[in-house]
Amino acid sequence: MAEKVGFVGLGIMGKPMARNLMEADYELTVHNRSRGPVDELASEGAAAAESPREVAENSDVVITMLPDSPQVREVVAGEGGVLEGIKEGALVIDMSTISPVVTEELAEAVKEKGASMLDAPVSGGDVGAIEGTLSIMVGGEEGDFERARPLFEAMGRTVNHVGPVGAGQVTKAANQIVVALVMEAVSEALVLGSKAGVAPGKIIEVLSGGLAASKVLEVKGEKFANHDFAPGGKVAFHHKDLGIALAAGREYGVALPAAAMVDEMFGALKARGRGGWDHSALITLIEDCSGHRIDEA
Repeated sequence: MAEKVGFVGLGIMGKPMARNLMEADYELTVHNRSRGPVDELASEGAAAAESPREVAENSDVVITMLPDSPQVREVVAGEGGVLEGIKEGALVIDMSTISPVVTEELAEAVKEKGASMLDAPVSGGDVGAIEGTLSIMVGGEEGDFERARPLFEAMGRTVNHVGPVGAGQVTKAANQIVVALVMEAVSEALVLGSKAGVAPGKIIEVLSGGLAASKVLEVKGEKFANHDFAPGGKVAFHHKDLGIALAAGREYGVALPAAAMVDEMFGALKARGRGGWDHSALITLIEDCSGHRIDEA
């Protein structure tokens, strides 16, 4: 019999991830701070819960997909949280992107309740969440990973066990460094080419066919070219992710100079009121500094 699954956090990423689990025939109990997404999934067959505690009481596996460390700590260990309702032998899977230190703290608290925890942050944005093609990087015990593998395969295409608890978050930090730096490089290239008279679409086509090809260009190319900054991955969230990466760099004594630069650039975008835009809006900062918009060339 398939395990009963709880899902807390039905935002841009969480709602389609939960829907994919439902389409894979999992019995799902859901909770979200705002009621709209809960009602939407309930109309499709999910059970609605009034609190994370109620989710845990009705689930063998509880998945969280939340914005940052404070929200995950509150949902898991706060009043009315998962730990108040968790069953012995249950599995908590945090798929948020948060601090590895917080992950390890929560994993210990879960263990004290006779349950276990995996950290399983994802990459692939809202498109990957909708299409079920996410890359999922998992930290925790091998047995727990194998138990959760069918769930991961319902939500993602690339699923990797990368080490003990916390390793998933460290790997996600590494991923976010690369994505941010590639976005910054693409932004510079497109503004340079456009201001010199080359159509951005042509530049993207050429870059995509050579050594400069990347998943960033594949997924975000049209957003760059068309100035379509409806959020998939938000500026504010990527800024948060780079903060996690930089903190990890300090913890492990690793220099991250380029990541620090792009972190400042995302901070500047937030200061300009663009924190809710898609992270491909990084190009607008280069445009501001260059006095040139590629969509108006």
